[in-house]
Amino acid sequence: MTEPLKSADIQLIQALIPHRYPFLLIDKVVDIDGCTSARGIKNVTINEPHFQGHFPGKPIMPGVTIVEAMAQTAAVMVGTAMGMEGRDLLVYFMAIDNCKFRRMVVPGDVLELKLTTLRGKPGGKVWKFAGVAEVEGEVVAEAEFTAMMDLPKE
Repeated sequence: MTEPLKSADIQLIQALIPHRYPFLLIDKVVDIDGCTSARGIKNVTINEPHFQGHFPGKPIMPGVTIVEAMAQTAAVMVGTAMGMEGRDLLVYFMAIDNCKFRRMVVPGDVLELKLTTLRGKPGGKVWKFAGVAEVEGEVVAEAEFTAMMDLPKE
Protein backbone atom coordinates (compact mmCIF):
# COMPACT_ATOMS: atom_id res chain seq x y z
CA MET A 1 0.00 0.00 0.00
CA THR A 2 1.40 3.42 -0.94
CA GLU A 3 1.29 6.48 1.28
CA PRO A 4 -1.05 9.28 0.24
CA LEU A 5 0.49 12.20 -1.63
CA LYS A 6 1.30 15.20 0.54
CA SER A 7 0.96 18.93 -0.02
CA ALA A 8 2.49 22.10 1.40
CA ASP A 9 0.57 25.36 1.87
CA ILE A 10 2.33 28.72 2.17
CA GLN A 11 2.88 28.32 5.93
CA LEU A 12 4.63 24.99 5.49
CA ILE A 13 6.64 26.33 2.55
CA GLN A 14 7.90 29.17 4.75
CA ALA A 15 8.75 26.68 7.51
CA LEU A 16 10.85 24.68 5.04
CA ILE A 17 12.73 27.26 2.94
CA PRO A 18 14.01 30.72 3.91
CA HIS A 19 12.72 32.59 0.85
CA ARG A 20 10.37 35.53 1.49
CA TYR A 21 8.80 38.31 -0.55
CA PRO A 22 9.82 39.34 -3.11
CA PHE A 23 11.70 36.11 -3.83
CA LEU A 24 9.32 33.45 -2.58
CA LEU A 25 8.05 32.29 -5.98
CA ILE A 26 5.64 29.45 -5.20
CA ASP A 27 2.23 29.56 -3.54
CA LYS A 28 1.76 25.86 -2.77
CA VAL A 29 3.20 22.45 -3.57
CA VAL A 30 0.86 19.52 -4.19
CA ASP A 31 1.15 15.88 -5.18
CA ILE A 32 4.37 15.45 -3.16
CA ASP A 33 5.43 11.82 -3.61
CA GLY A 34 8.26 11.50 -1.10
CA CYS A 35 11.54 12.60 -2.69
CA THR A 36 10.39 11.40 -6.13
CA SER A 37 8.10 14.09 -7.57
CA ALA A 38 5.93 17.10 -6.79
CA ARG A 39 3.93 19.85 -8.46
CA GLY A 40 4.40 23.49 -7.46
CA ILE A 41 1.80 26.18 -8.11
CA LYS A 42 2.63 29.84 -8.78
CA ASN A 43 -0.17 32.35 -9.34
CA VAL A 44 1.40 35.04 -11.51
CA THR A 45 0.16 38.53 -10.60
CA ILE A 46 0.88 42.01 -11.96
CA ASN A 47 1.95 43.37 -8.57
CA GLU A 48 5.18 41.34 -8.52
CA PRO A 49 8.23 43.62 -8.48
CA HIS A 50 9.98 42.19 -11.57
CA PHE A 51 7.08 43.34 -13.78
CA GLN A 52 7.96 47.00 -13.12
CA GLY A 53 11.00 46.63 -15.35
CA HIS A 54 10.43 43.40 -17.29
CA PHE A 55 8.95 44.97 -19.33
CA PRO A 56 7.06 48.25 -18.87
CA GLY A 57 3.86 47.97 -20.91
CA LYS A 58 4.46 44.26 -21.66
CA PRO A 59 4.90 42.34 -18.40
CA ILE A 60 6.68 38.99 -18.86
CA MET A 61 7.88 36.76 -16.03
CA PRO A 62 11.67 36.44 -16.35
CA GLY A 63 12.80 32.96 -17.32
CA VAL A 64 15.30 32.82 -14.49
CA THR A 65 12.47 33.26 -11.98
CA ILE A 66 10.63 30.34 -13.56
CA VAL A 67 13.70 28.15 -13.04
CA GLU A 68 14.04 29.47 -9.48
CA ALA A 69 10.38 28.53 -8.83
CA MET A 70 11.23 25.01 -10.03
CA ALA A 71 14.13 24.88 -7.57
CA GLN A 72 11.95 26.13 -4.71
CA THR A 73 9.42 23.40 -5.52
CA ALA A 74 12.19 20.79 -5.42
CA ALA A 75 13.43 22.11 -2.07
CA VAL A 76 9.93 21.93 -0.58
CA MET A 77 9.49 18.40 -1.93
CA VAL A 78 12.73 17.19 -0.35
CA GLY A 79 12.19 19.20 2.83
CA THR A 80 8.70 17.75 3.28
CA ALA A 81 9.90 14.20 2.70
CA MET A 82 12.76 14.63 5.18
CA GLY A 83 10.74 16.46 7.87
CA MET A 84 12.86 19.62 7.67
CA GLU A 85 10.22 22.06 8.96
CA GLY A 86 11.84 24.86 10.99
CA ARG A 87 15.36 23.52 10.40
CA ASP A 88 16.82 26.22 8.10
CA LEU A 89 17.24 24.13 4.94
CA LEU A 90 19.27 26.02 2.34
CA VAL A 91 19.58 24.91 -1.27
CA TYR A 92 22.15 26.19 -3.76
CA PHE A 93 22.26 25.80 -7.54
CA MET A 94 25.28 23.90 -8.81
CA ALA A 95 24.27 23.60 -12.48
CA ILE A 96 21.39 24.31 -14.83
CA ASP A 97 21.29 22.18 -17.97
CA ASN A 98 19.05 21.73 -21.01
CA CYS A 99 17.07 24.85 -20.13
CA LYS A 100 14.54 25.92 -22.73
CA PHE A 101 11.83 28.56 -22.72
CA ARG A 102 8.84 27.84 -24.95
CA ARG A 103 6.35 30.66 -24.35
CA MET A 104 5.93 33.79 -22.27
CA VAL A 105 4.40 33.71 -18.79
CA VAL A 106 2.27 36.78 -18.04
CA PRO A 107 0.13 38.10 -15.18
CA GLY A 108 -3.02 36.02 -14.79
CA ASP A 109 -1.26 32.76 -15.66
CA VAL A 110 -1.16 29.87 -13.20
CA LEU A 111 2.26 28.32 -13.49
CA GLU A 112 2.45 24.59 -12.72
CA LEU A 113 5.94 23.34 -11.92
CA LYS A 114 6.31 19.58 -12.34
CA LEU A 115 9.45 18.28 -10.66
CA THR A 116 11.05 14.86 -10.76
CA THR A 117 14.15 13.74 -8.92
CA LEU A 118 16.79 12.30 -11.24
CA ARG A 119 19.45 11.70 -8.57
CA GLY A 120 19.60 12.12 -4.82
CA LYS A 121 18.53 10.44 -1.62
CA PRO A 122 17.48 11.54 1.87
CA GLY A 123 20.54 12.69 3.79
CA GLY A 124 22.49 13.30 0.58
CA LYS A 125 23.88 16.71 -0.27
CA VAL A 126 23.86 16.72 -4.09
CA TRP A 127 20.60 16.22 -5.99
CA LYS A 128 19.59 16.47 -9.63
CA PHE A 129 16.07 17.34 -10.77
CA ALA A 130 14.11 17.65 -14.00
CA GLY A 131 11.50 20.38 -14.12
CA VAL A 132 8.75 21.23 -16.57
CA ALA A 133 6.73 24.43 -16.20
CA GLU A 134 3.27 24.56 -17.77
CA VAL A 135 0.41 27.02 -18.13
CA GLU A 136 -2.95 25.42 -18.92
CA GLY A 137 -1.20 22.22 -20.01
CA GLU A 138 1.17 24.01 -22.41
CA VAL A 139 4.91 23.70 -21.71
CA VAL A 140 6.44 27.13 -21.09
CA ALA A 141 9.87 26.08 -19.81
CA GLU A 142 11.94 23.05 -18.95
CA ALA A 143 15.28 22.48 -17.30
CA GLU A 144 17.44 20.01 -15.46
CA PHE A 145 19.34 21.33 -12.50
CA THR A 146 21.73 20.13 -9.85
CA ALA A 147 21.51 21.52 -6.36
CA MET A 148 23.33 21.18 -3.08
CA MET A 149 21.22 20.74 0.02
CA ASP A 150 22.89 22.49 2.95
CA LEU A 151 21.47 20.27 5.65
CA PRO A 152 21.40 21.76 9.14
CA LYS A 153 23.38 20.10 11.90
CA GLU A 154 21.34 17.87 14.19
